[in-house]
Amino acid sequence: MRGHDRINTVLPDELILEIFNRLDSKSSRDASSLVCKRWLGLEKLSRDTIRVGASNHPDSLVKLLARRFVNVKNIYIDERLSISVPGHFGRRRGSDPSSLSYPKLRHATEKRVSEDVELDSNCLSDAGLVAVSEGFTKLEKLSLIWCSNVTSAGLKSIAEKCRFLRSLDLQGCYAGDHGLAAVGECCKQLEDLNLRFCEGLSDRGLIELAIHGGRTLKSLGVAACAKITDVSLEAVGSHCRSLETLSLDSEFINNKGVLSVAKGCRLLKVLKLQCINVTDEALEAVGVFCSSLELLALYSFQRFTDKSLYAIGKGCRRLKNLTLSDCYFLSDKGLEAVAAGCSELTHLEVNGCHNISTSGLELVGRSCTHLSELALLYCQKIGNCALSEIGKGCKHLQALHLVDCSNIGDDAIYSIAVGCRNLKKLHIRRCYEVGNKGIIAVGENCKFLTELSLRFCDRVGDEALIAIGRGCPLQHLNVSGCHQIGDLGIIAIARGCPRLTHLDVSVLQNLGDMAMAELGEGCPLLKDIVLSHCRQVTDVGLGHLLKKCTLVESCHMVYCPGITMAGVATVISTCVNIKKVLVEKWKVSQRTKRRAGSIISYLCVDL
Repeated sequence: MRGHDRINTVLPDELILEIFNRLDSKSSRDASSLVCKRWLGLEKLSRDTIRVGASNHPDSLVKLLARRFVNVKNIYIDERLSISVPGHFGRRRGSDPSSLSYPKLRHATEKRVSEDVELDSNCLSDAGLVAVSEGFTKLEKLSLIWCSNVTSAGLKSIAEKCRFLRSLDLQGCYAGDHGLAAVGECCKQLEDLNLRFCEGLSDRGLIELAIHGGRTLKSLGVAACAKITDVSLEAVGSHCRSLETLSLDSEFINNKGVLSVAKGCRLLKVLKLQCINVTDEALEAVGVFCSSLELLALYSFQRFTDKSLYAIGKGCRRLKNLTLSDCYFLSDKGLEAVAAGCSELTHLEVNGCHNISTSGLELVGRSCTHLSELALLYCQKIGNCALSEIGKGCKHLQALHLVDCSNIGDDAIYSIAVGCRNLKKLHIRRCYEVGNKGIIAVGENCKFLTELSLRFCDRVGDEALIAIGRGCPLQHLNVSGCHQIGDLGIIAIARGCPRLTHLDVSVLQNLGDMAMAELGEGCPLLKDIVLSHCRQVTDVGLGHLLKKCTLVESCHMVYCPGITMAGVATVISTCVNIKKVLVEKWKVSQRTKRRAGSIISYLCVDL
C-alpha cells in the first residue's frame, strides 16, 4: 500500500544501527539519515568518525558536530587544505601603494588587520579543543594536522576530559610542554603519539609524558623538533617498555638516544631513522637488543657502514621490510649479510646507494625466497644478472619498481616475467634499455598484472602493448613519454582491458582520435585520464571517449592544441562525476567557469 511504512514498524533500533555501521561511505550514511526522523536520530548515534578540513569558523563547527554526534570516537582535523582568499586581498593591476593618500592608507591598514583576524578565525583554536573535550568524552583517536593556533591550554583540556584517548597526532601544532605533560598524566591508555614538526615542544614535555604515560605507548614519531634531543629518548628507553614503532627524523639526535631506546625497548618492531649524527654504534645495538625488529628504514645516512647491516643480519632474524635510501657507505657486503640472516624478507627498497651492485642483489634472490616487493631506484651498478636471480628464486614477487637503472634491460624483465608469474605491479621509469622484448614476455606470462607503468621508456612500442592487452587484466596503465607507442598499442589495451580505470598517455605524439574512440567503447570504467601533450588528439576524439566513459573523475589535457573550448565544455557537461580538470586558462569559457569553476585547475595561467 502506497505511503505505508513497512520497515520502521518491524525493524528494531539495534538492527538499523547495525545496518548503518556496515555502510562504507559517508555519502551513503548521509543519504540514509534523510529518509525519516527516526533514521536521522539513529544515524547520529552510529557515527563514530568525523573528518574536518580547513573551514570558516572551525570552533563553531566543532560545537555543532558535538551536539549532533554524541558517540564519536575518532576525530581528524586537517588544516593543510587551502582556504579561498577573498578577491579584495589582492591588489589591482597598476595600483601603487605609495600613491595612496593618508586616509586611504589608514583605511587599508585597518582593513588588513581585520582580515588577519578573520584568517585567525579560520583556524581551530583552544576554544575549539575545549568544545571537542566537552562534546566527545568517548574520544579515542584525535588527529590535529597543522592546527597552528592550538596551544597547551587546549591540549590540557583534551587530556583532562578525554581519558580514553589512545592515539594523538599533533603534526605541525605549536602546543607546548605543559600540554604534552598533561596528556601523559591523564591519558593512561595512550598508545600512538606523532610529534612531527612540533616546534614548541622540548625535552621537558616528552620526558614528562614518558614518565607518567609511557607504560602503554606503542608508537612514537618525532621529526623536525629542534628542542627534542637524546635526553628525551633516554626517558623513552627507560619508561616506554612496550614501544613497538619508532620514527625519528632529526639532526639533534645522536647515538646516545638511539642506544637507550634499543636497550630499553626490546619489543621494537618498526624503526625508521633519518638522523645524520647517528653512526654504526647505534645500529649495532639495535641488532643486539631488538630481535623482534620487522621493519627497518634508513634514510640519508652518511655515517653508516656495512657494520650496521652485519649486526642487523645477525640479530634481527625476523626482519621483513628493509629500506636503504641514500646510504652512500653501504656496499654489497652489508646487503649480503642481511640477505643471509633475514631469510623472511618480503620488501626491499634500495634508493641511491651507489656502492650496492649486482652481486649484493644476487644473494637476495638466492636467499630471500619470500620476497614480494622490490624497488630499485637510481641504482646504476645493478645489472641484468641481479634480476635474473630474483626471477629464479623469488617466485612470490608481486611488485617491481625500477627507476633510472641504466644497466637493467630486456633480459632482466624477461627473467622476471618467466620466473615471477604472480606479478601484479610493474613500474619502470627511465630505464632506457627496456624495450618490447621484456614487456612482451610480461604480457605472455604475468596473467595477474593489474598495474603497469612504463614512463619514458623510449624502446617500448605498440608490439609490447598488444601483448599486454592480450594477456593482462590491467586496471592502471601509464605509458607517459613512450614515443613509439601510438594508436595500435592503445587500441589493443582498449579491446583487451575492459576493467581499466586509470590511464596516462601524456607526451605520446603519435596518439590520435582513433585510439580515443576505442577507449570509449572498450573501457567504460575509466575514471582518471591524462592526455597532456598529445598533439593529435582533438575535440572529436575526446567526445568519443567521454560518450560512454561516464565515470570519469579527473582529466588532464594541457598542451593539446587539438582540444579547444568546446572540448573542455564537453568534459564538464558529459562527466557528471568530474572532480578535477587541468587545462590552459584561455580554453575555459565564461559559461564553463560558471558551471564548474571549482574543479578546474590551470597550468601556466598567463602563458
